[in-house]
Amino acid sequence: MDCDPELADTAVFCERYGFPLDHSVNTILVKAKTGGERFAACVLLATTRLDVNRVVRKRLEARRVSFASADETRDMTGMEIGGVTPICLPQDLPLWIDQRVMDAEYVILGGGDRSSKIKISPRVFEHVPSATIIDGLARLPPAEA
Repeated sequence: MDCDPELADTAVFCERYGFPLDHSVNTILVKAKTGGERFAACVLLATTRLDVNRVVRKRLEARRVSFASADETRDMTGMEIGGVTPICLPQDLPLWIDQRVMDAEYVILGGGDRSSKIKISPRVFEHVPSATIIDGLARLPPAEA
């Protein structure tokens, strides 16, 4: 589906186009900062937060990890942040999907650029060779006081 590139960021997109956040996913590239440069793409619901300090760090086998920069994301995927689609990533880039994504009836994800989104069954990830479904990859944010 088409979208205004200025409205491609998840929360703004959902508000403008009327999609629930709990059916929208973010694709976030992470990288190991120690032990050699290694990257992975993580897919999680917009209502959750990536568990970088425990799950991602352990899976990347690194003491320190961080989010990839916009330039690194573009270099690794050929896509801009806000439009990264997890279904067209390089085959050698590990793709980690949070289990909560798989529990959704459908998800909205980046379409490969900031001017499009895709509404799709999360079951598509079962057919992506580089994909691994991970329980606990993302956590619910702490309750606001």
